[in-house]
Amino acid sequence: MQRRSFLAGLAAASAATAVRPLLAAAAKSGAPKIALGYDNFAVRAMQWKAPALIDYAAKLKCDTLLISDLDAYESLDDTALRAVRAKAEAAGVQLYAGGWSICPTSKTFRANRGTAEEHLRLGIRVAKALGSPVYRVVLGNMDDRKTEGGIQARIRDTVAVLKACRADAKSADVKIAVENHAGDMHSWELLQLIDAAGRDFVGANIDSGNAAWTLEDPHDVLETLGPVTICSSLRDDMVWETADGAVVQWTAAGDGLIDWKKYAARWAQLCPNVPIMIETISGGPREFKYKQPEFWQHYDKRPDKLAKFEALAKRGKKIPVAFTPPADPKDRPAATQAFQKADLEKSLTYLRQVIGLGRKA
Repeated sequence: MQRRSFLAGLAAASAATAVRPLLAAAAKSGAPKIALGYDNFAVRAMQWKAPALIDYAAKLKCDTLLISDLDAYESLDDTALRAVRAKAEAAGVQLYAGGWSICPTSKTFRANRGTAEEHLRLGIRVAKALGSPVYRVVLGNMDDRKTEGGIQARIRDTVAVLKACRADAKSADVKIAVENHAGDMHSWELLQLIDAAGRDFVGANIDSGNAAWTLEDPHDVLETLGPVTICSSLRDDMVWETADGAVVQWTAAGDGLIDWKKYAARWAQLCPNVPIMIETISGGPREFKYKQPEFWQHYDKRPDKLAKFEALAKRGKKIPVAFTPPADPKDRPAATQAFQKADLEKSLTYLRQVIGLGRKA
């Protein structure tokens, strides 16, 4: 295990060394100085609470930190949350707060925080206490597309919850960031949800990895959602063709098909004040058999959008699975932790030194 952890650390160090010569060129190119941070789900195996997550963000010289679940706090009491905020401010890290599904009819909805409205109101209070400008939520996942009424019914149910909590959000000066999550909504469906609820208090938490799970090119999704984006959870994608469709495998930034220089430049035009926060979940290839007619029973087929995804797949290539857990169960926790940290750090190093993101030296 010591050897495996050492190798994971060595890989991250090697990545940093490899891109260091490009730093000067990136600086001269006038790359946009967009804030850079991470989503705590990227290092979920660490099971860290908020203080440790802040310490790690400071160590990595992150500008921001998205704590995307309420379980990361020892207490949701306002006094305790203000102490977390003070720690983050002392470290120079802007906090972004998040939670889970607010769609009461979603297969992913959990009642451990009460009703959907109670959960959202709790999240708004937490965000306000932390000084977060947003509270990130999700509708559900791709299974919701197969429920009665399909995704449109789930969108209506989510909009109703959002509207019921509008006054709370406006009073707290907290906006609700709804994510394109795990294949639940196409980008245009999320835009529909935001417009139905009201852009004055609802925006998008854009996820470039999930974009490919709705058969969309992440660059095209940025064009659709960029103007309403207020938060982010990003990773790279590798996509390749199969006989029945395509496989999507998430990767660290720079290992997939996203042109990050182009992506960051467009980001700077569409949502320059929104941080780019990395949520690496590398591996787990998933096939989408969209060439089979029955696939489209649950998705909105738009030929122009699909053509861009197919062009992406034609440029891609099959890659190995990024991480395979050790055979011995006792070795898995430490190996998984080492991989997740190395994968996140690789992404941040690439985006900072090659693309020029981040506001800290």
